[in-house]
Amino acid sequence: MEKILLFYPPGPLFQRGEDRCQQNIDDGSAQAMRACNDLGYGASILLQRNYEVKLRDYQTQKDSIEDLYEDMENFKPDLIMLSVTNTTIFDDIQLATLLKKRYHPVIVLKGAIFYDPPEEMLQLLDLSSIDYMIGGEVDFAIGEVADYALRGEGDIRDVPNILFKLRDGTILRTSFHIWEDNLDNQPFPARQLMNNALYTRPDTNEPMATIQTARGCPSRCIFCLTPEISGKKVRSRSPQNVLKEMTECYEKFGIRNFFFKADTFTINADWVKELCHLIIQSPLHKKIAFTANSRVNPISKETLQLMKDAGCFTVAFGFESGSEEILKNIKKGATVEQNLQAAKWAKEVGIPVWGFFVIGFPWETKEHILATKKLIMEMDPDFIEVTIALPFYGTPLYDICKKEDLLADSVLGSDFFHSSLKGTKYLSLEELMELRKDILLHFYLRPSYILKKSKECITQPKVFGNYVKYGVKLITNLFKH
Repeated sequence: MEKILLFYPPGPLFQRGEDRCQQNIDDGSAQAMRACNDLGYGASILLQRNYEVKLRDYQTQKDSIEDLYEDMENFKPDLIMLSVTNTTIFDDIQLATLLKKRYHPVIVLKGAIFYDPPEEMLQLLDLSSIDYMIGGEVDFAIGEVADYALRGEGDIRDVPNILFKLRDGTILRTSFHIWEDNLDNQPFPARQLMNNALYTRPDTNEPMATIQTARGCPSRCIFCLTPEISGKKVRSRSPQNVLKEMTECYEKFGIRNFFFKADTFTINADWVKELCHLIIQSPLHKKIAFTANSRVNPISKETLQLMKDAGCFTVAFGFESGSEEILKNIKKGATVEQNLQAAKWAKEVGIPVWGFFVIGFPWETKEHILATKKLIMEMDPDFIEVTIALPFYGTPLYDICKKEDLLADSVLGSDFFHSSLKGTKYLSLEELMELRKDILLHFYLRPSYILKKSKECITQPKVFGNYVKYGVKLITNLFKH
């Protein structure tokens, strides 16, 4: 039986399964590592095809390169698949090249960076040791790639959304922008191969499973990769199928907390209501809790109330900016008033709010960013993250930054906290970093905020300890850059 190793490499923590953002966890404020569902989906597909599969998340396990070498020597995989990010791509390729020379497996890289990439970007990468590159959804490609590479079955040219290399070193690409609609047919991630204890709720440290409820987004935000990688059409799983996966997690793996991964979980209110009603009517009700991302438009107080009743413990909104001008320029499809209203409704129904904000768009002045700070203080979310705009290849933001000569270096190797931007038209990168620091310190170090969070933790000492841990991490990160 052919052997396959799927892994996240040793090193700093990155959300390698989150193709649209690939967040740097180590340098953020209060983000927790999410489950390696991309590896899990890939493993399930390969198990169905009778491969022997090993799944390892070396980075989250805090394992070393020696642990990877030990697995290579003992398991002896015929094929390895490494999940990569734009930030870590050079290190990832260097590691893959080393493994190729030592152990000679078929090498597959999986990551958004390979979604119909421009030739100018590929020229920056040494892909001489790489055999296949999956840019699209891994569960719709890895089985066919493995069958072709290891068993000589099928035609690799028929596998959409990938790149592959000929014997003479020529890299070819198949058809891109092809997506499957029936997500209910896909197996659940192979959680029996994951160390589920690694992926936890930030506040309680309880295990938390990631459940992909939908793929694709019709929004036009200029900084987001999703419409390019997953399409503009929302492809949702049925609520019944989602509940079935939750039930498996609860009964088989003892997982009671869930992150519903969707590019916009609440975009279809009827779908959300059906899922929430199913949860409320199921044996899981009041035994599980969940969190999800949402847009402020569309959202309603009724939907938020139903989410609360079904067990929602936090909702995350991409507010992005407190400036109407910037929201319009980035094509967010929302207004400052809608930002405020969404936060107000969430508070009224009793769901804590996690607010995500982005600064550093090409047109931003200090006044625009201070408007974002003003909005944050006015809406008073429970938690926030402020990142620097990152112009990924394939996004309109990249084209704008390139045209305006705002790129200091290649976007490869940079992230939300180590940007490739020179700055905006009006602010340097150093000024942006100082403004980010100012916003985060003013928000989190307010006596009223500290008192409020302390009161919330009177009966939950473990939660208080986690808040302190993330607070220390925030301060450390802000002053080390």
